[in-house]
Amino acid sequence: MNTSFQLLHQPRFGPFFWTQSLGAFNDNVFKTALITQVAFHTERFTQLDGSVLATLLPGLFILPFFLFSATAGQLADKYEKSRIIRAVKVLEIGIMLFASIGFFYQQLSVLALALFLMGLHSTLFGPVKYAYLPQQLAPHELTGGNGMVEMGSFVSILLGQILGAWLGSLDQPAFLVSACVLTIAGLGYACSRRIPRTPAMVPSMRINWNPVTETLSNVRLFWAQQTLWVAIVAISWFWFFGATLLAQFPHLAKQVLMGSERDFISLLALFSVGVGVGSLWCEKLSHGEQELGLVMIGALGMSLFTWDFATITAAIHAQLHVHPDLGLQAVSMVDYGRMLLDVGLLGVCGGLYIVPLYVLLQSRAPAGYESRVIAANNIMNALFMVASAACSVWLFGLGFSIPQLFALTAGVNVLVAGYLCLRQPEYWQRLLAYVRKYGGKR
Repeated sequence: MNTSFQLLHQPRFGPFFWTQSLGAFNDNVFKTALITQVAFHTERFTQLDGSVLATLLPGLFILPFFLFSATAGQLADKYEKSRIIRAVKVLEIGIMLFASIGFFYQQLSVLALALFLMGLHSTLFGPVKYAYLPQQLAPHELTGGNGMVEMGSFVSILLGQILGAWLGSLDQPAFLVSACVLTIAGLGYACSRRIPRTPAMVPSMRINWNPVTETLSNVRLFWAQQTLWVAIVAISWFWFFGATLLAQFPHLAKQVLMGSERDFISLLALFSVGVGVGSLWCEKLSHGEQELGLVMIGALGMSLFTWDFATITAAIHAQLHVHPDLGLQAVSMVDYGRMLLDVGLLGVCGGLYIVPLYVLLQSRAPAGYESRVIAANNIMNALFMVASAACSVWLFGLGFSIPQLFALTAGVNVLVAGYLCLRQPEYWQRLLAYVRKYGGKR
């Protein structure tokens, strides 16, 4: 059996992996560079408040997922997939050329439109990304392949945010930002040229261009198949959970830990690397099977380590109030190390949770509907991420602190895990079977 990393050397997976990783990388380089520039040099672009723009701009990136996911799912089922991927990569190059004009002339309207179009780029690529794998990989390779894709995505997001933040902090970033995003887009297209032909699943399908009626049709279809619907809810909850935590990491580093950008990057890096490690471990822990028992293990770990993270950050904040002049030097190494360990293990558990769910969608979607299942999932993901931001704003308005928000999220995660088990007993049944089968092995 191929290991995850051995798949990278195979034409059916390697070019696809690098294409999707470079796409995620470029999304985050551009988005983070733009938001950083707007946040710290607002007066160059507009008279509007920089903090308001930094909140609104990510919404422009998410908006296409609501508007075009249903159409993207149909296109991915109707047409040959390598052709779609190359067309999306050509679109990316065009968008980055357009964005470069915005950076050079400091035109916020141009940059905002480019950000919206990059959201469209990701919307079009998403259904192809996950529907491609079951056509090119054997069933026993799906867990390893999905683990590699999730690992590549999170590492690319992390590196893209770090590079984008650095580029955005420069006084005159236009040339370097443009050079970087165009180079990355060009490399992505070059990799896409090597992706093998992947036949269309439903070439005779007539496309419904009305996104509202198509979305409602998909919801009715997948609601009738509760195994798929519950998996979509579970995946969307992961993005709600992750968005709630990651959105607060900068404020946590500054306001709770009284630290700097370095502490924010450390938290982000540990979480992202943790998700990557957990995603890769799925193949080994699944023992060549599609193992849903890992979902509950991941969910319980997510709650445990998030709760402990909330507890220790509150304790660290209390210590800092005693010696505010010392900063993080006033915190014991044990407490600080415990906090970092919590973040890393939280990421690992997130990887264990999310990968088997994507494998379930790919393996149990009705024939010819694989891409549309992923499109419906993407719409739900976007909806849950918007709900995450709204809930956080509401709770902060009620006087919640960041550690209290994290503790509440950990508690709700337990309820969500219970909901999954009630709606689909297969989750807890597979967990019990997994523990009985492998729990005693060393």
